[in-house]
Amino acid sequence: MLDVSAYLSRIGYTGSTQPTAGNLRAIHRAHLLAVPFENLDIGLGRRIECEDDAAVRKIVERKRGGFCYEMNGAFAALLRELGFRVTLLSARVAREDGGEGPEFDHLTLRVDLDEPWLADVGFGDSFLHPLRLQSGLEQPEGARTFRLVKDGDRLVLEMREGAKPWNKQYSFSLIPRRLKEFSGTCHYHQTSPESHFTQKRICTMATPEGRVTLADYKLIITRSGQRQEQMLNSEEERAEALKRYFAVVL
Repeated sequence: MLDVSAYLSRIGYTGSTQPTAGNLRAIHRAHLLAVPFENLDIGLGRRIECEDDAAVRKIVERKRGGFCYEMNGAFAALLRELGFRVTLLSARVAREDGGEGPEFDHLTLRVDLDEPWLADVGFGDSFLHPLRLQSGLEQPEGARTFRLVKDGDRLVLEMREGAKPWNKQYSFSLIPRRLKEFSGTCHYHQTSPESHFTQKRICTMATPEGRVTLADYKLIITRSGQRQEQMLNSEEERAEALKRYFAVVL
């Protein structure tokens, strides 16, 4: 059984846990500020299973993060224990060539309260607060704006920074899914040389001022819109950065 107190302690959340929109926003933000999006186990040859229990243990007990199947799988388990109504959804991530990844490429979440919400703590640098699951509504968040656009029987998540054009993030349908259905693409992403998760070690996490990212040996820190980059020179420096900025010890 999921230890709710331990999970909430892990993400530093001490507020109300009643299933309300305000509490969902607060818990969602707390998760993103405490748990990094990372694929470090893949580089270490450690198999990742599509099991929410394993993901919860990794995040809560081992003080680690994970990628979408782990992060949103664990977050969905937490929300359900708190009394939220959560549905797993399959998403197809946008590619640079204009295409999309396959079905089950990404796991995202629908949370139903008085109105439906899109929650996602497993997409890296994206929205900090859940989005209203409503087509055509522009939802600002700092310098960014998000919206959902109807495309046939799918919804497309788009993001715009400032006055830049809208940028497609992923598309999804509202068909309810089970975590085991994502096992095939989870296996692909951690084993295929064509998967971007096997090509680069990544660890990234939102901060109150912006974001910190470690991509292989490149450390990127963004504060109040100002970006600084530093190349690390060794595995020792990389391990030190993981511990300092993400509290991750491999």
